[in-house]
Amino acid sequence: MSITTDRLQSRIFRELVHIVNNVVKNPNIGYITLTETKVTKDLSFCKVYYTILKDDEASLNKVAELLEINKKEIRMKLAEKIRDIRKIPDLVFEYDKALAYGNHIAKLLNEIKNNE
Repeated sequence: MSITTDRLQSRIFRELVHIVNNVVKNPNIGYITLTETKVTKDLSFCKVYYTILKDDEASLNKVAELLEINKKEIRMKLAEKIRDIRKIPDLVFEYDKALAYGNHIAKLLNEIKNNE
């Protein structure tokens, strides 16, 4: 990654943290935590990784649906905040499975510990 791409990633991340939870307001899902952003080399796409506290299937589907529905508005608000680049990258939201995987491993280790 170049310095420009790294800077853009961190800037998009900082702005999206505030924008996402203001645009996507649903008391049933709670707070959406953004974990990382990755911008492609040609700056046309930005993967936005997120996680939520309730990681059951219904909540995950609802959050993914809400993010897709509000993607255009989120991108427009991002464009208002970041004015010094020519084109705002298309946003691709992906659930970050790392936290869920870590919780699963911790649960398995606790089960092993309790069985001894």
